[in-house]
Amino acid sequence: MSQNRTLRYSLFGLLYFTQGTILSFFTALNALYLLSFGVDMTRIGILGTIALLPFVLKVFLGMLSDKINLLGMGHRKPYIVIGLVVQITCLIIVPFINPGETFWLYVTIAFLLQLGMALYDTCTDGLALDTTPISEKGTIQGFMVGGRAIGVIVTASLVGFLAEKVSWSAVFWVLAVLTLPPFLLLGKVHESTRPQERTFDWKAFSAFKQLPVIALAIVGFIFFLIVVGTNQIVNPFLQNTFSISLSTAGFFTTVWGIGVVCGSVLGGALINKLGNRNAVLIAMGVAFVAILALAGIQKLLLAWFLVALFGICYGTYQTVYFALSMEYTDPRIAATMFSILMAVTNIGQGIGLGLTGFFSDTFGFKTTFIIMALLNLIALPFLPMIFGKKKKSIPVQIS
Repeated sequence: MSQNRTLRYSLFGLLYFTQGTILSFFTALNALYLLSFGVDMTRIGILGTIALLPFVLKVFLGMLSDKINLLGMGHRKPYIVIGLVVQITCLIIVPFINPGETFWLYVTIAFLLQLGMALYDTCTDGLALDTTPISEKGTIQGFMVGGRAIGVIVTASLVGFLAEKVSWSAVFWVLAVLTLPPFLLLGKVHESTRPQERTFDWKAFSAFKQLPVIALAIVGFIFFLIVVGTNQIVNPFLQNTFSISLSTAGFFTTVWGIGVVCGSVLGGALINKLGNRNAVLIAMGVAFVAILALAGIQKLLLAWFLVALFGICYGTYQTVYFALSMEYTDPRIAATMFSILMAVTNIGQGIGLGLTGFFSDTFGFKTTFIIMALLNLIALPFLPMIFGKKKKSIPVQIS
């Protein structure tokens, strides 16, 4: 598929913006929404784990799009459309469910919503891999992570205000409307016939036997367990400690989102300017300091700065890891391999959500922050496996 750079970057930014609008709810208000119905943090953690399962299963979605040109309309675009439609439908239905009375029905809808998101997310990644030169990997991931964060920024304060001043129904229906922007550019996307060297090939899976790829997957698991698990408890911690309102929770998520945008820019710059190893080490240092600092919040004023710092950590971690994953991905199984690497991170996210929910109820929020900060150290022994020796050649150059 031949597309000009502006169209590609804009489309990827909008698709990730749409993800960000949903992330804004799950980050800022989902836990508070469920708590208002009497759902405890342990069950909220369980919900988070189950709702992420589609992102663990996305490898099969990636394989589907790599292999099947759906109705002759393309390997990526039709699946993206289906995923967006599923997300919109679930958001329209959600307000009619009382999670306190029918918790598992709410879980089911959340699972389906995430399944739709996983489908268009996987195919968006595949489209990026199909059309982005490897030299632009840091830049394109900065656009994608940044686009998602902008979605959070735009909607976090809005959904907090709507929840407090209007209704929860208004929150979900506005999120449904904010799923529509990608359709503005999808009509301009035309997928070209794949060259022979990009044809699906089972032999390409041998890349997963290489130690750098295995170590990269493990590091991704650790990174995402830490940042996503930690992110779940920031607003509940602030509400518990400072009795913040729903609107204030939304504003905190906006500040976090601004930090994520800065982190996405930082992560892309680190990869492009300082190289892969240095980018990872700096990202780990930022994460350790940012998460540990959350445990020391004594005043609400300081929380604004530290939440922004944690956002920088979040954006940097994601951009650096996503860019590395693009470099190690074989174009013959682009969406499949990338989705496998992402599925590993999503397993980490699910476990992280469950752990921080359980740890918060058991040990308290501050101790949980300290534990999550220390978990960064577990990734250190795996870095020499990725960068210590010259990594094996993997055909990743995309023209």
